[in-house]
Amino acid sequence: MTRPDDDSLWALAHQERARLVDDLETLEPADWARPTLCGTWDVEDVVAHLTAATTVTPGRWVRSIVAAGFRPAVHNQRRLREQRGPTPDQTLDRFRAVVTSTVAPSSHTAAYLGEVLVHAQDIRRPLGIATEPAVEALTPVAEFYAANNFTVPSRTHADGLRLTADDGPFTAGTGPSVTGSTLALVMTLAGRAVYLDELEGPGVPDLRRAVERSAARDA
Repeated sequence: MTRPDDDSLWALAHQERARLVDDLETLEPADWARPTLCGTWDVEDVVAHLTAATTVTPGRWVRSIVAAGFRPAVHNQRRLREQRGPTPDQTLDRFRAVVTSTVAPSSHTAAYLGEVLVHAQDIRRPLGIATEPAVEALTPVAEFYAANNFTVPSRTHADGLRLTADDGPFTAGTGPSVTGSTLALVMTLAGRAVYLDELEGPGVPDLRRAVERSAARDA
């Protein structure tokens, strides 16, 4: 399978950001304070974080992480506060304004596409929003996650397993099999344990233990 180039990956990211904006425009005011799958962040926090990710150049990232004492959580929280508006409408306006941005802290474009896909589902699933990312967008993210520990220990989660999507071309690894939708595989590799129940195969218990170990370390 031919891997998409950076321009194609950015086009997919722009498409998925726009789809998330469409969903966010339907929210009631109280929904913005609802919990998400992303730790303690509420919906507005996650949207502000997505905006912040499009405003940090490599040089600014280095300065920010140094100022945060090389603590990613502190860096992320500071950048989030910069982009969270006085009201949810203003927070949404700021995200809407960066839908077509190609600014990123590094050249790992698949990772930043993954940032949009995963955080969109962090919001949608708890709110019961049925929108799902396109398989063509999820597939390069699944490939990147299976091969790399970047912002999440996804390669560690996948280690020693054969991952196979039942709705697309993604396959990776060797070992006990884990099968499911590309979305469920991506979200589980990103550490969202709620998606484990959508996967099948003898490798699922091993994957569950790996995700739970990562969660315990981060607690």
